[in-house]
Amino acid sequence: MNFWAKSEKLQNKAPVFAKNLNDLLMAAPAGAKTTLGLDPGLRTGCKIAVVDKTGKLLDNVTIYPHAPQNHWDKSLRTLSQLCRQHKVELIAIGNGTASRESDKLVAELIKQESDLKISKIMVSEAGASVYSASEVAAEEFPNLDVSIRGAVSIARRLQDPLAELVKIEPKAIGVGQYQHDVSQSQLGQSLTAVVEDCVNAVGVDVNMASPQLLTRVAGLNKTLAQNIVAYRDENGRFSSRKELKKVERLGPKAFEQSAGFLRINEGKDPLDGSAVHPEAYEIVKSIADKTDVPVAELIGNSTLLKSLNPNDFVTEKFGLPTITDIIAELDKPGRDPRPEFKTASFKEGVETIADLKPGMILEGVVSNVANFGAFVDVGVHQDGLVHISSLTNKFVSDPREVVKAGDIVKVKVLEVDVERKRISFTMRLDEEVREKAPAKAKPSKPTQAAAKKAKPQQNNNAAMGNAFAEAFAKLKK
Repeated sequence: MNFWAKSEKLQNKAPVFAKNLNDLLMAAPAGAKTTLGLDPGLRTGCKIAVVDKTGKLLDNVTIYPHAPQNHWDKSLRTLSQLCRQHKVELIAIGNGTASRESDKLVAELIKQESDLKISKIMVSEAGASVYSASEVAAEEFPNLDVSIRGAVSIARRLQDPLAELVKIEPKAIGVGQYQHDVSQSQLGQSLTAVVEDCVNAVGVDVNMASPQLLTRVAGLNKTLAQNIVAYRDENGRFSSRKELKKVERLGPKAFEQSAGFLRINEGKDPLDGSAVHPEAYEIVKSIADKTDVPVAELIGNSTLLKSLNPNDFVTEKFGLPTITDIIAELDKPGRDPRPEFKTASFKEGVETIADLKPGMILEGVVSNVANFGAFVDVGVHQDGLVHISSLTNKFVSDPREVVKAGDIVKVKVLEVDVERKRISFTMRLDEEVREKAPAKAKPSKPTQAAAKKAKPQQNNNAAMGNAFAEAFAKLKK
């Protein structure tokens, strides 16, 4: 009953971009915190959206801190007012055009309003524009400007990357390697399978999930997902998994397939917030009866659970592997398989590719992993490549043995080509920087006087050549 186990076939045969997508979807969530999303821009301004702990839009505005308007102080006042009014805890800054300039603005805001204890994080905005113009966004925010929708998406993907990225066509997230050279139908199937695996691995809070997220749950489809949300809107939050059976068209089979992945936090039955399937509740109750400990107190009681012998609870219906999984789930109910939330700190003063110098050691985020190496974002609007040979001092055949998309790493700058926008990094920080060989001086064009002097020499050479040719001809005779 390992509900979050991935398909072995998919894991072994999934292409590079499917694996990268899996890593992005399973990135650590910042959690339920009031978040301000900032979609940076220059001429058109920075779009601001504030969302509450559940992702609901609270406020939005456009500020113009950068050229040509340069309303820096006014923008600071606006941000300060929004943060105080809505008690903002996190600020998510999109990593597009003017992101580093906007990062400076937010840094000044945090310094100015130190009592608010706000944290800022640079967030990948890949696919945000696709979501903004999608039917999903139009249904969710029919009266909201397209550009503001992007800011909402940036804020939400910091809170919970999985819940927000499922709204975007997987191919638009930009994690591929030669993705246009493969069968698009097979690619679509592979990426869809990855999304569903990730959703089912993490589980879904029924009282907060969007229809798009619910659609990805095993056993549910678009109609059932919309019916669940409609029931929730009409009757309030679900108090138990059994209540799901009241949802229109959600029959016994759909309930059986989906119930283990759907969570009811703070519901009537504490098991509804875990990955234990309702069919297996009887096993938990038998454990509670044998240990004389109520189910609510049994959950999270590591000492007691580790002392149990799984063989004592094996039945004809539930075998030893299932019992073992149930006890493990009771030990850490509703556990999130995603890692702890961490952020990278981009170096101040390094904002464009021209600021990079060989030998610099920087912190960055792995944006993409290919068969030949990993691409790292250090905040200069151009990802740099760490070749597979520079990932570690040991030999590796697959870069994913060392890194995955979303990892925070330290890199050293090896080479920078500003004109071609190419950056070479190494994760072997003791690796020596390769110095560029000095460019060969181009031969200067001869002056007219020199050219005139050279002509007679050329004529003499030609005459000498003709003389040798005549001599050889006579010898042959």
